[in-house]
Amino acid sequence: MIFSYNKKAVGDTLLVTVANANGQAVEMERRGTITRVFLKDSNETVAWNIFDASILLPDITGNGQIFLTSQQLASLNDELTTQGFTEAITDDGRPKIVVGFVKECVPHPDSDHLSVTQTEVDNGEVLQIVCGASNIREGLKVVVAKPGAMMPDGLMIWPGALRGVESLGMICSASELAVPNAPKAKGILELPESITVGTAFIAKDYIL
Repeated sequence: MIFSYNKKAVGDTLLVTVANANGQAVEMERRGTITRVFLKDSNETVAWNIFDASILLPDITGNGQIFLTSQQLASLNDELTTQGFTEAITDDGRPKIVVGFVKECVPHPDSDHLSVTQTEVDNGEVLQIVCGASNIREGLKVVVAKPGAMMPDGLMIWPGALRGVESLGMICSASELAVPNAPKAKGILELPESITVGTAFIAKDYIL
């Protein structure tokens, strides 16, 4: 679930992305100020567009991916019910771009430049992530964009596969994270050992 809001660029609309449509045909159903976007073939909801969002959620702010409070989420679901929708929008409230630790790093079985990592992201949770950076290695503290993350350039992170190997996120470079003064050189951002695994990574506050 990805919530995004940027009044200046998009207008007063809260965009809620539920799933990756993967190029499948979609249809839309509008009730009041809410539009449901769903797959034509399966009727699966893939997104919600909440128009006049600041009227429903007066304290909404943001410039990209945002995280709703429990009260905002409750107000949003109350409005869905009022408009006759039967689904509810949920969110685990956990940060999506976090400090990770590369527990294992092995060569990809079908590539000479990709690596397959087992990367811890929080409280023992380990994600398999395929990475193409030359400086990836076991034992690094890194920044992980988990599924459900939106990158500064608008790229949304979903589960996927690279050359047939499942990849559940992305290990990020400083430039991908829009870290101030990010170097142009390629490679993932290597974090100090002292940073705690699972904590949210705030790019604008990070000093290279």
